[in-house]
Amino acid sequence: MDFTNKVTNWYSIHKRELPWRKTTNPYYIWLSEIILQQTQVKQGLPYYEAFVTQYPTIFDLANASEHAILKLWQGLGYYSRARNLHTTAKHIAFNLNGIFPDNYKELIKLKGIGDYTASAIASIAFNEVAAVVDGNVYRVLARYFGIDTPINSTIGIKEFKALASSLIDKEQPATFNQAIMEFGAQQCKPKNPDCTICPLKDSCVALQKNLVDVLPVKLKKTKVSTKYFNFLVCIDTNKNILFEKRTEKGIWRNLYQFPLIESEKSLKADEFYLLNLKDTFLNNLEFDYALYNTTDKVHKLSHQHLHTKFWIVEINAPLKEAIPIKSLNKYPAPVLISDFINTFNFKNL
Repeated sequence: MDFTNKVTNWYSIHKRELPWRKTTNPYYIWLSEIILQQTQVKQGLPYYEAFVTQYPTIFDLANASEHAILKLWQGLGYYSRARNLHTTAKHIAFNLNGIFPDNYKELIKLKGIGDYTASAIASIAFNEVAAVVDGNVYRVLARYFGIDTPINSTIGIKEFKALASSLIDKEQPATFNQAIMEFGAQQCKPKNPDCTICPLKDSCVALQKNLVDVLPVKLKKTKVSTKYFNFLVCIDTNKNILFEKRTEKGIWRNLYQFPLIESEKSLKADEFYLLNLKDTFLNNLEFDYALYNTTDKVHKLSHQHLHTKFWIVEINAPLKEAIPIKSLNKYPAPVLISDFINTFNFKNL
């Protein structure tokens, strides 16, 4: 098909030189795909290189501690990706003798691997004719063919998958899959694409009908909730600090944070009493406190916005569960916490 040939030819000229494009090793391809979920190439590349350097084989990754993996992942967000990565690495290393499943049907059974990732690994590593459909592919197909079916609807997911499957080059599926994704990332960009130099401009429905800024269509997301977080940076007389592991399900599971208390609103410096600390570890302890940031630090996640305050609490006694301040950076923490640690001058305490 003309579409397929033009996109593939464009790719042969404009593709970026990326390390995972120089291998068919399923471990490296899988690693790159997991890192690049919800992450741009520019941000993900240093993480990929760090993981390949520290864990050159799937056995190395499988034998690593979750603590070490989360620390290396720190800053990428969506930490369930890292936990699933570790789980799947252990399964392949210990249950499958380090041998990756070589087809889409078996790959999609692995934890953390969905349709897109299974298709990418199957086609790139094993040359299986399995069409990938990611955000870039949705955008290219919706615009070129003028499809207004919502890409995040059940009908839309099936429609675009079927269309991508009909277009894939059966002789070189790996090349086509990478070509259409690269085309979406570099040429058919989400905003302000340069359609004047596009090889598909003569037959693109969106361009002809002035729908480039309209397509693809996406159903509205669920309402984003707002939460008010108060982190207690508790420092004792020995200059040790409380740093606890989040064990409950949800965001940041198995990462570390300062003791957290949620409030119903953003608190001011003179409203510390609203944290109601009498039933916490601070009960009966003498302490002084100060509000570090009078303006909320807003941390935006896909489903919630966290309005955050950090309270510096100096306790006039030693704390049993506290750790040395100098060891803080050894623990995997959300970027919100990590940024505070790197900004706050603990040396002046």
